[in-house]
Amino acid sequence: MEDENYTSVTEFIILGFSEFPELQIPLFIFFLLIYLIILMGNLTIIIMTCLDPRLQTPMYFFLCNLSFLDISYTSVTLPKLLDISLRNSHHISAIGCFTQMYYFIFSICVEFLLLTMMAYDRFVAICRPLRYSVIMTPRLCVLMAIGSWIYGIVEPVTHTILVSHLSYCGSREINHFFCDISALLKLSCTNISGIDHMTYVLAVLVVLPCFLLTMTSYIYIISTILRIRSSEGRRKAFSTCSSHLTVVTLFYVSVTCLYVKPTSMQSLDLNKLIALLYNVLIPLLNPIIYSLKNRDLKEAIRKVVKRTQFPSSQKKIFLVSKG
Repeated sequence: MEDENYTSVTEFIILGFSEFPELQIPLFIFFLLIYLIILMGNLTIIIMTCLDPRLQTPMYFFLCNLSFLDISYTSVTLPKLLDISLRNSHHISAIGCFTQMYYFIFSICVEFLLLTMMAYDRFVAICRPLRYSVIMTPRLCVLMAIGSWIYGIVEPVTHTILVSHLSYCGSREINHFFCDISALLKLSCTNISGIDHMTYVLAVLVVLPCFLLTMTSYIYIISTILRIRSSEGRRKAFSTCSSHLTVVTLFYVSVTCLYVKPTSMQSLDLNKLIALLYNVLIPLLNPIIYSLKNRDLKEAIRKVVKRTQFPSSQKKIFLVSKG
């Protein structure tokens, strides 16, 4: 008799921000502009790193991976939100929903690892500058990046399989703007304590070591910077890691508030707002933070802009001088 109340689900309804029906078009324009800025900003970092040999260093290699990740997961969540706001298309298939959830968990896992590697890179650059090229070899950087992506691909599989096999009864309405795991668990009739325990194990095995390694790196970095005698030297040293420290703080605060607590204690309305920080604000700010604090990147962008603005005038000068 208990099984009769459990039904297989073929689709869900994503509510988005339906509590503001009169703001759907303004919200569509707002999120579309943000999505385009995210694409342009992160693509700029990737293109500049590929074009300028001075930017082909371990730090920019990891930054390129981070930019590609930002583009990937925003392209999984924001287009559906745009569709909801413009066409009122709230329905999503169960397969599409679980796929969206998988990519979101995947992006969180990879970002934890990438930010930890970037912290280690800054540690070696500031605390072991004479051995930097020996330690941070291209081969090591590639292996670290590949390891992060492989782990990100493998880890969410268990969560996705378990959530997809849960029974859902009653409402199919997801009070979120994408298929977030916390929102799906709220709809389930099945006992979800096992998934909660898995989340805590993941936090202990991945989040905690990443956090400790990042904090340890910055403790050594700050102590090394404080021992620099000249104020100009301290300023330059701190400027090389302040961008990354800002991004790390935003990321850990948002993800911790979202998931490091039992599902029963989570507020979906609050989760929706915090998820905006991770899905929208962080990918939006990443290119701005890194470009504003980075002289080499700004110089590379300036050179490309000049090259595209004055190609015809340079050609005319060449022809006149040749004539």
